[in-house]
Amino acid sequence: MSQPEAEWFSTWFDSPYYHLLYRDRDQREAESFIDALITHLHPKPHTRLLDLACGKGRHAVYLSAKGYDVTGVDLSAESIAHARQFEHEHLHFFEHDMREHLPHGPFDFIFNLFTSFGYFTHETENVVALRSATAALRPGGKMVIDFMNTERTMRELVAHEVKETAGIRFELTRHIDHDFIVKDIRFRDEQGQPRYYQERVRALSRERFEEYFRMAGLRLAEILGDYRLGPFDEQTSPRMIFVLKK
Repeated sequence: MSQPEAEWFSTWFDSPYYHLLYRDRDQREAESFIDALITHLHPKPHTRLLDLACGKGRHAVYLSAKGYDVTGVDLSAESIAHARQFEHEHLHFFEHDMREHLPHGPFDFIFNLFTSFGYFTHETENVVALRSATAALRPGGKMVIDFMNTERTMRELVAHEVKETAGIRFELTRHIDHDFIVKDIRFRDEQGQPRYYQERVRALSRERFEEYFRMAGLRLAEILGDYRLGPFDEQTSPRMIFVLKK
């Protein structure tokens, strides 16, 4: 019997080329965003925080340095292996599928940052993931989901782009496929062999998210529109940053 096809994120996020393509992500912007969130949400010292879909742990490490007790979880074994070099008494990392029960709570805050949601083939899995996260949140706890502003992203979609880094020339093409924003990634590796990966993120509207939140038992407190935490405007904001309460 043939094996089921691997989900795109389980192979791409474990690839060294994923980290190569995105190695120039703005760490200063990320830290500035975290600083703004902390000022806005004012978690108490030693608060328990979860970085859900933490990648290599850059946000979790920064949050931990500010004195919080932080747990980071991610599906990528490679990313978690990298992140574990930074572990200490108040910072831990675990390989975990967000659709599964989270055994490491309860948490006062859960952060899901930089469009780390909406990857699953079946829409019901998004609600399952949210319910799992909600179950790990203390009553009265808060969750922050940072997603692209889908309406603006679709309107301004760049169909073709080339990015060169470390001698690799990445050809990126983007299109809409049913309910997904798709990025095709083609390049030749160091041996000249052609490689192909794909990213698929569900084009979730504000209204769809709000339906998910109701189904997961989360109350929407506010929507912010950028990493300076300005108000959300569907036409102009680059992000949809949902602040939710259990």
